[in-house]
Amino acid sequence: MNESPTILSRIKKPADIKLLSIDELEVLAQELRDTIIEEVSGHGGHLAPSLGVIELTLALFKSFDMEEDKLVWDVGHQAYAHKLLTGRADRFHTLRQKDGISGFPRISESPYDHFGVGHSSTSISAALGMAMARDLKGEDNEVIAVIGDGSLTAGMAFEGLNQAGDLGRKMVVVLNDNEMSISRNVGALSQFLSRKMTTPFLQRLKSDVEGLLGTIPKIGDDLAGYAKRYGDSVKSFFTPGMLFEAFHFTYVGPIDGHNTAQMIKVFDEIKQLDKPALVHVMTTKGKGYEPAESDPTHFHGVGKFIPETGLARKFSGSGLPSYTSIFGSTLCNLAERDETIMAITAAMPEGTGTECFRKNFPERFVDVGICEQHAVTFAAGLATQGYKPAVAIYSTFLQRAYDQVVHDVCLQNLNVNFFLDRGGLVGEDGATHHGVFDFSYLRHIPNLVCMAPKDEAELAQMMATAFAYDGPCAMRYPRGTGVGAKVSKTPRKIAIGKGELVREGKDAVIITLGSRVYPALEAAMDLEKEGMDVAVFNTRFIKPLPKKQLLELAADFQKILFVEENALAGGFGSAVLEMFVEEEVLNGHDIKLLGVPDEFIEHGTQTELRAMLGIDSTGMKKVLKEMLN
Repeated sequence: MNESPTILSRIKKPADIKLLSIDELEVLAQELRDTIIEEVSGHGGHLAPSLGVIELTLALFKSFDMEEDKLVWDVGHQAYAHKLLTGRADRFHTLRQKDGISGFPRISESPYDHFGVGHSSTSISAALGMAMARDLKGEDNEVIAVIGDGSLTAGMAFEGLNQAGDLGRKMVVVLNDNEMSISRNVGALSQFLSRKMTTPFLQRLKSDVEGLLGTIPKIGDDLAGYAKRYGDSVKSFFTPGMLFEAFHFTYVGPIDGHNTAQMIKVFDEIKQLDKPALVHVMTTKGKGYEPAESDPTHFHGVGKFIPETGLARKFSGSGLPSYTSIFGSTLCNLAERDETIMAITAAMPEGTGTECFRKNFPERFVDVGICEQHAVTFAAGLATQGYKPAVAIYSTFLQRAYDQVVHDVCLQNLNVNFFLDRGGLVGEDGATHHGVFDFSYLRHIPNLVCMAPKDEAELAQMMATAFAYDGPCAMRYPRGTGVGAKVSKTPRKIAIGKGELVREGKDAVIITLGSRVYPALEAAMDLEKEGMDVAVFNTRFIKPLPKKQLLELAADFQKILFVEENALAGGFGSAVLEMFVEEEVLNGHDIKLLGVPDEFIEHGTQTELRAMLGIDSTGMKKVLKEMLN
């Protein structure tokens, strides 16, 4: 006997959801959870955020017309149910895999993805732009932005709220409040939003206020009557409604984000308004899957796991510690001997390896929330007072604070150290998260020292160098594990602007740094077996370049291969060639550059993407063979 088809299998387009009853929506919610857990357990992904908004997604699709209305998700960590309900269920098994569907909403992927996301706090601004465009064109569709309470801590979200309230355009902002970003939220705003104002408390408060006012001679009864008539104002004063009403938004909430029927009713009513409205929805991150509910930070972005237990699947990895963990332990070691070292992260203590610093030096640790611009200028303020702040941040997120790096740190030549995790290709998170532009956007800033370690030991040495240098430094390092180089607890400093010849040769030279040094060595050793003698030079620094050593290499070698895990435009190879041209040393040289071309690189494993771009050892060997005939 054949099993009856699931409700999810019958959903071919969003409009099909409007035909379902509340009971059927509850069944569909469980089917969505089961599907997401099954698929993510097999290849990793953002599990807890997506599980927390399933009922919210269904309520939005039931109430609004997804063929005409515009739905914008903030960040997009939580969009898996949205993907399953918008014609991508048959491709969901390819999520975050090379040539598969993205882990984030993308305009090019689906007509129901109205705005591409991946970084936080953009939804309100984008939705307001859509609302204004709608009004200018004389259309009447709805525009909805869904933003988490973590994303709401960023200044850009409030810039959008401020403008939206001033313009008064009809739009809906859904505040998905689970008291989490990736880690537990920090800051006064998150504390304000998460205050649990229960109905009994509000009733007692209201009764107490009325009783107090009634005791005032002559005018007490009148005041008490006024308070009774306007009792709702007491509630708005003591709940987040006060904040959003100040932005000229109609505030509704908080409501249960897992009560589909209640949310549908609220959304249906909100659609009748002709001004900005904010619906405050309380959800549980990881809802419906006990391991994710118990540890939402771990299951925010998770690798392969066993769905029955939530335990990570065993894999034949190297067993080596990650660069992130080496950074964190080295930072703690250095801080033990230098009380001026401080650590700053933007809502990612676990992701940046600074959790150990928070435990060991809580008074010198600051999590600023999703506020990268503030993090950089805050660090600059600390540096003016003799401290040595370490801003631990993903390469792709430092892009959001570019002006602060230039104006507030480097222009004033302050001793702020930027440690850029996930430098280079990050893998399955794709184009929004690859850290392939930092060489290009940092190397041209005056006063800034910029470097990249080839292994764990050099990472620790560069950290010691940065803290000893009286000025701004930036060091980028890749996602993943190193090569097993031994790390000293008292790492030595490296001479700034000096590289190292890691392999001698006479036929050609590979000039590289960072994550590409060991693959270059592998390529050179393989070519030696075929009779080709290739040298490898690790510049270590992209700024200042090891000028004298590079000029000597240009004199010794006619055939030069530059390799970098960064955009070729304005990157490392470009920097060296600019110097060669200025010094007029190029004379019939055969020069090739390998790196990231002038395009956005999609998702896939790091191994797949490096092979695709030809920056792995195989790609280097291929180019060198062509150069050496």
